[in-house]
Amino acid sequence: MIIKHVPNLFTLANLFCGCLATVFLFENNINVNTVTLIICLGIFFDLLDGFLARKLNVQSKLGLELDSLADLITSGLIPGIIIFRLFKNSNAAELSFISTEWIAYFAFFITMASAYRLANFNIKDSPTNYFIGLPVPANTIMILSLLLISELSTNSFVVELILNKYFLISLVIISGFLMNSNLKFVSFKFNNYLFSKENNSRYFLLLSSIILFVLLGYISIPLIFLIYFTVSIFSLR
Repeated sequence: MIIKHVPNLFTLANLFCGCLATVFLFENNINVNTVTLIICLGIFFDLLDGFLARKLNVQSKLGLELDSLADLITSGLIPGIIIFRLFKNSNAAELSFISTEWIAYFAFFITMASAYRLANFNIKDSPTNYFIGLPVPANTIMILSLLLISELSTNSFVVELILNKYFLISLVIISGFLMNSNLKFVSFKFNNYLFSKENNSRYFLLLSSIILFVLLGYISIPLIFLIYFTVSIFSLR
């Protein structure tokens, strides 16, 4: 049946977006708006393939593995490349314990941590009402926002902070830890749309995210991520 392959087509579209974004991110003068659009489109396809697989009742082992392979590019390699670019653009002081030329490659620890999480996710029975560890697409969106701010913001203090090597090293370590931790994070997979303890957290996050994004634009994304982290910790204790 052709219908069983429909979710896989969106998974492959996600992979294609990841490939395009990879090429664009290695260019010297990137169009950050185009890159952002492509990455967000890939993440949208990632959400859509799972949604369609469940609605059409065509979930399969092939689809699960293909989804992880696509995510490894769009939500694993891409954030590594973004941090790599930020390291290269950094004007911070030399690191005494390692050559500045080589420290940029530490960015790909995020890619390795993402790969480990995706593989681990496939072999474990994961709960459906929340995530164990930070989902790799959420991590990608958070890191993408730093690229946007560094390229478009006129606030020199914030830009210098993002391009600080010590900040980037800390970010890579924390990011890798959160993705592979046992911390619980809110999932937006609704079993129903009634008001309940679980759904109230989801509604609050969605509403606050929309309001903040409308008011502050891309600058709001790190703040939204902090709210997501805080709500997840306290609502899923």
